[in-house]
Amino acid sequence: MRVAVFGAGAVGSYLGSRFAAARADVHLIARGAHLEALRERGLTLVTPEGITTTSVWATDNPASIGPVDLVLFCVKSYDTESAAAQLEPMVRPETMVLSIQNGIDNEAKIAAAVGEGHVLGAATYILAAIESPGVVRSGPARLVIGELRAGTPSERVRRLVEVARAGGIDASAASDIRLAKWEKYVLLVAFSAVTAATQLPVGEIRLSHAASAMLRAIMVEAWSIGRALGVPLRDDLVDRQHKLVLAQADDEGTSLRHDLMTGHRMELEALQGTLIRLGRETGIPTPWTDAAYAVLEPWARRNERAAR
Repeated sequence: MRVAVFGAGAVGSYLGSRFAAARADVHLIARGAHLEALRERGLTLVTPEGITTTSVWATDNPASIGPVDLVLFCVKSYDTESAAAQLEPMVRPETMVLSIQNGIDNEAKIAAAVGEGHVLGAATYILAAIESPGVVRSGPARLVIGELRAGTPSERVRRLVEVARAGGIDASAASDIRLAKWEKYVLLVAFSAVTAATQLPVGEIRLSHAASAMLRAIMVEAWSIGRALGVPLRDDLVDRQHKLVLAQADDEGTSLRHDLMTGHRMELEALQGTLIRLGRETGIPTPWTDAAYAVLEPWARRNERAAR
């Protein structure tokens, strides 16, 4: 299998390494200091199993790769449309484009560029960060993959799951990827809001009754909106996701918190902004998400100005 990882940051680099471990021919698309380090020194992974360094093929030019069987589309949500416009040289009739992104509406934007038939959705559970250019610290990954239209998992989805598992990813096929993505969104929209707004990791959130309550309240808002939109979210989802977040290691955080604190652009609109918009459309109040957004928007604007 020939694989391109579009947006080989922390998550993309780790997933690319797992597909390479499954004997896929992997090409990383990165930029900046991380790209230079990948080219010069290879990719160093820091995982619970130890530290490894391997040589990788990396570029900043998608067109130089040529057609592939799979694109792991890992760019930040605010870059979805501009990155999707660069997919064409890598896409042939059978190419799959798998969105490995935060948020719940990226697949439609990718489909607008390459056609819905190429696009698959995923719910990705992984905690990873770039420690320094070329060095990624990551825990294990869980990946739920599915076609955009609900139904029995297709042959290509089942084949992709097999390859991912061969590389050590806890992968599974979903009959309803919209449901799987909303289950993750309920968790992430709250987890990211509270860790970013407090600028603290989960251990400190766990110790604060008020912060833990806010975490759960935002999950309830997201769950309520999902149900109003017809997503069959289970009654106990909020309890399960709240417990899952608080069970993470003390020093774990989210990419939204990391981006705020390191001066990078933030996915505020794809996460909290989207929930607020959907709340207005469904008539469901989102006071807790509104409060988090009000705290985070000045940071998002500041970081975006600095990135120009």
